[in-house]
Amino acid sequence: MSKQGTGSAQSVIEVSIQDGVAHLKLSRPAMLNAMNREFWSALPAIVRDIDDNARARVIVISSTGKHFSAGMDLEVFAENGALASAQQDPHVVSEAFRHLVLGLQGTFSCLDEARVPVIAAIQGGCIGGAVDMTSACDIRYCTADAFFCIQEINLAMTADVGTFPRLCKLIPEGWVREMAYTGRRLPAEKAKAIGLVNEVYPDHAAMMAAVMETAREIAAKNPIAVTGSKVMINYARDHAIKDALDYIALWQTGMFAREHMQEAFTAQQEKRAPRYPDLAPVRKRL
Repeated sequence: MSKQGTGSAQSVIEVSIQDGVAHLKLSRPAMLNAMNREFWSALPAIVRDIDDNARARVIVISSTGKHFSAGMDLEVFAENGALASAQQDPHVVSEAFRHLVLGLQGTFSCLDEARVPVIAAIQGGCIGGAVDMTSACDIRYCTADAFFCIQEINLAMTADVGTFPRLCKLIPEGWVREMAYTGRRLPAEKAKAIGLVNEVYPDHAAMMAAVMETAREIAAKNPIAVTGSKVMINYARDHAIKDALDYIALWQTGMFAREHMQEAFTAQQEKRAPRYPDLAPVRKRL
């Protein structure tokens, strides 16, 4: 097992990597895992390091304590002047605030943009910003005591970090509107019934056992085929059917891995696990 993350990053998110699975664990249970200032910089840094350097084939995000996360720590607003009386021209302040919001959105967009699948394991409350985060994950599982709440309406604001663009793609719009307008809690079984989560487990231990088993199963598959599937699913979500069909044809032209398929067939014949190469690290500069 290897670990990464030091200093403030390690204080808010514990990271371990084993069997091709990177496990990110929110680690501020006494504060209900509220997303403080360190969190917003730590999460994208950790995810991009894992993804860019091909350190794992799957990412699992779980939490500690009674609740998955109480959402954004209000100190984040205060530290950035969002709740303070503006001494400058209000339009200038508003323009700068837009960039703050875009930066916060990027914290969760890194999950959607990662080459590898991201699985969320949710217990207790998944509130406010935590709904933003988990809606950016590929798959969600939860415990029987879990609930989801678009808390922003109870704070006299509109959710702005990713809830609506993503949640409206995951569950019927009527449910998004009810949650957004009322601030009501969506319980675990209803979340499963409308497709927000794939499965509900009786407790945290049972959930984590099942989630890690699923993560290891995905990690054993061909990484190129898995990342290709994620790219295609995301593209189909955001484009018309005709465009998505054209894109998958183009993708296959360059990514069709005949050697990997031969390994899959050979492994089946030899009754062994297939052996595939990891994704290559991403080069972002010369």
